[in-house]
Amino acid sequence: MMTTRSVTVARTADIKAGELAAFEVEGVRIAVANANGRFFAIDDTCTHEQCSLTEEGTLDGTVVTCGCHGAQFDVTTGQVLAPPAFEPVKAYPLRVEQGAVVIEI
Repeated sequence: MMTTRSVTVARTADIKAGELAAFEVEGVRIAVANANGRFFAIDDTCTHEQCSLTEEGTLDGTVVTCGCHGAQFDVTTGQVLAPPAFEPVKAYPLRVEQGAVVIEI
């Protein structure tokens, strides 16, 4: 059985509303989204052509749009909202503790 670890990646103040930030966590690039003050964590890599969602993408509410080919994902679940991507991105449990963003990986 895989054990999960809690990893603190940032302060909430470091990620402005409507922004995505990427963090390297145990060899995985994870994108943290600030969707109007609510924080979510998903894989940073688009499942279509492996573009970085934080570097190429834009966040509008809870929808991240990949800048390479326009695939869209729901940052709350990782589900695909618009092609050309078909595979969802992995979503990670995230919590905020005393202003710190903590991801379960």
